[in-house]
Amino acid sequence: MRKPFRIFSLNDPGWGRGSGSDPKPSPQRGDGPPDLDELWRDFNRRINSLFRKGGGSSPPPGDGQGSPSGSAKGAGTGLVVIAVAGALLWLGSGFYIVPEGNQAAIMRFGEFRQLEERAGFTWRWPYPVEAHELVNAQQLRQVEVGYRNTVRNKTLRESLMLTNDQSIVDIQFALQFRIGDVRAFLFNNNFGGASEDAVRQAAENAMREVVGRRTIDQVLYEEKEQVAKDTRQRAQALLDRYASGITLIDVTIQQAQPPDQVQDAFEDANKAAQDRERLINEGRAYANDIIPKARGAAARLGEEAEGYKQRMIATAQGDASRFRQVLTEYSKAPQVTRERMYTEMMQQVLTSTSKIYIDAKGGNNLLYLPLDRLIQQSGGSDSPGMGRASGGSDSSSPVSVPPPPAPRSDGIRGRDRDSR
Repeated sequence: MRKPFRIFSLNDPGWGRGSGSDPKPSPQRGDGPPDLDELWRDFNRRINSLFRKGGGSSPPPGDGQGSPSGSAKGAGTGLVVIAVAGALLWLGSGFYIVPEGNQAAIMRFGEFRQLEERAGFTWRWPYPVEAHELVNAQQLRQVEVGYRNTVRNKTLRESLMLTNDQSIVDIQFALQFRIGDVRAFLFNNNFGGASEDAVRQAAENAMREVVGRRTIDQVLYEEKEQVAKDTRQRAQALLDRYASGITLIDVTIQQAQPPDQVQDAFEDANKAAQDRERLINEGRAYANDIIPKARGAAARLGEEAEGYKQRMIATAQGDASRFRQVLTEYSKAPQVTRERMYTEMMQQVLTSTSKIYIDAKGGNNLLYLPLDRLIQQSGGSDSPGMGRASGGSDSSSPVSVPPPPAPRSDGIRGRDRDSR
């Protein structure tokens, strides 16, 4: 008949010392530590009871010590359980997490197998079969060339460069890059943790090449943005040649200036150049202002000269036509024509001069009549003519004269004809 299974407690003073029918007295609490061998045999018995297929077989006979074959079998079972638990733990060590923005390179016995780009919880064969390495492919990294942290903390060995016109320029710039190809970044180069140094060296090499093909004025002022663009392209081409897996995002020139030793002299030369440009611009502005005016004045004078020419030609033609008409009339009535010509000439002369009238018969008294002012005050209603002398009733009345025509050039010729 099967004996009842006894459950021992850790606080039981007879735990590990056999059943209650054991003739050996149970040790009292505090007599000594429990027997490790007995603990191990009891653990094996518990494992055997759990893995026993049938429930009809009785436990090994005896007083709890067990036979040698049963102890060996229990020990083997315990080792199997431990091996299974260890295998499960080993397989569980293959689980890992890929953070967002990272990529995992899976290596089997050190050889690249695949690239895990999905973020989340995944599994691979545990070490030493497979291993993984996480690389943050979305992180924007930055490298300084010519300075560290701030532009005041210069690295002259990197920043001093020679231009095409044999001048030295002190230039500091920064690069921003990402890991574009994780596999190439890990296995196609020997950068390791010195990837920033590799990017710095490639950028410095590219910047020296770009600066060496330009003058100092182009680097400092005229083509500063183009210098940064060309540097990024050449540095990227150099990194691609070595299959580095690095992608340059931007190159920013933080500061570009002459060396501190020649800074004052360069500023003086720069100010002189700026003054020269200012004076040239002022001269060009003055020329752009005065030349159109001069051209306009020349055109105006040319038009006036052309108008005067046409006017004189027309006047001469008119005088010639008038002379022919006068000659025709003179041949018909010479005396009347001479008087008329004399009257017209006197009218032209007297209308353009100030006149003073003297009454010769009444005495030597002189009376000045400002006829010009009187005519202006009267509004020009009375035409200029002869005035009335004071003191004589026999003086002639003023004669109304029609407005004189424009002066003509035939007056002198008329006097000449009268003298003849």
